[in-house]
Amino acid sequence: MTAPPGKRATPPLAGGANGPTALRPLLDTVLDALTTGAEARRGPLPAGGPDAVTARVHAALGDAGVLPAHGTGDHEALRTLVHTLAAGAADPADPLCAAHLHCPPLAVAAAADLAASVLNPSLDSWDQAPAASAVEALLTRTLAAEFYDTPHPDALVTTGGTEANQLALLLARERHGPALTVLHGANAHHSVPRAAWLLGLPPATELPTPTGVLDPARLAEALATTPGPTLVTATAGTTDAGLIDPIHRIADLCDHYGADLHIDAAYGGLLALSPRHRDKLAGLGRAHSLTVDLHKLGWQPVAAGLLAVPDTGLLAPLAHQADYLNATDDTEAGLPDLLGRSLRTTRRPDALKIATTLRALGRDGLAALIDRTVDTAHHLARLLEAHPGFELHAPPTLTTVLFRPTHADDDQLATLRRTLLHQGRAVLGRTHADGRLWLKATLLNPHTTAGDLDTLIALLEGSTHR
Repeated sequence: MTAPPGKRATPPLAGGANGPTALRPLLDTVLDALTTGAEARRGPLPAGGPDAVTARVHAALGDAGVLPAHGTGDHEALRTLVHTLAAGAADPADPLCAAHLHCPPLAVAAAADLAASVLNPSLDSWDQAPAASAVEALLTRTLAAEFYDTPHPDALVTTGGTEANQLALLLARERHGPALTVLHGANAHHSVPRAAWLLGLPPATELPTPTGVLDPARLAEALATTPGPTLVTATAGTTDAGLIDPIHRIADLCDHYGADLHIDAAYGGLLALSPRHRDKLAGLGRAHSLTVDLHKLGWQPVAAGLLAVPDTGLLAPLAHQADYLNATDDTEAGLPDLLGRSLRTTRRPDALKIATTLRALGRDGLAALIDRTVDTAHHLARLLEAHPGFELHAPPTLTTVLFRPTHADDDQLATLRRTLLHQGRAVLGRTHADGRLWLKATLLNPHTTAGDLDTLIALLEGSTHR
């Protein structure tokens, strides 16, 4: 239908019978802009630093900015903003972008995520997400069974490790009351003590981890002297070094002292799908709850997290009733009650991209990606260990490699990292260990080659000699 003279046509919708027709040319524009943006960037991130990137964004948008008096049209807006975003991105698909637990998403996952955006179901009531709620229920129970050999394991989809850790502490508080004490290692993710604060619990007790992992002897001392109910949080894949706490020994102590155990396996949890590496997680199923992220070693677009539990009954404290979403008579009549599956109300179907990826790759395909990425980290470690210009901190446990130039002090190392960032040549992380500053390469790109690692070392070697 043609719009009357003087009236603007109503923009097309992404869904419905005509949605795909409207989307197709727009997607061509998006894909072209992603291509030109990557070409303009010419590296793992844009050169020039924050001021230069901000200036380029402002220049691209011009005086009109993001809210002009008169719209520029779909194609111009997409072409300008997507190109600008891609040209100014830290692209995790570039092998030299290896600072954080920030994975390059698989194409199949991103494509599935488009479908979720188009259909826009919200998983707070069944009548908004009939099929999506069924897919999520199937996915969560399937993945929970990978960690727990129990009759009724279950999991909640979360936005990531922070939300999952907060939910774990909330569930423990509801089991034991507000006097619950949380014990965690200094290696734990910052979201653990923060969650205790948010939930009004006593301040979490941090135990030193001089070797990088939770020491059972120190934990035993703390458990023996901590009155009242206690939750121990262990880590399977630390943020800084990818280390795994001694899970079985920690679980034994929790059993002995009657403490609950939560394991933050946001980074390392997916090793459970690898026959070669799952032994590193022995004892994981002894936890009362587990955090697992699939936007790390699962190659999903953000966000894709899980909180897994050994029995669905443990999730009962999250039950909530709002008549417009889960009226009692509707629930009694058989409509699924979704409101207790999250503390969020409006909630997108992140399960779709995960389920699509798992079905596309299968267990063996995902295990192959995990194994390849871990192998790449070990290869980089061997190169660094053999190179006289670098010092390797330790062989990697997961896919994180800590190292430093042999003759650089901490200030020089920090300056080197920032110089590479400003030049747009490499993105490496930084962390402290053993009283010194180390560069951190977090390898999550399964397409990284031995040649890419040689390039990284040559780049660093050249930069340290300037």
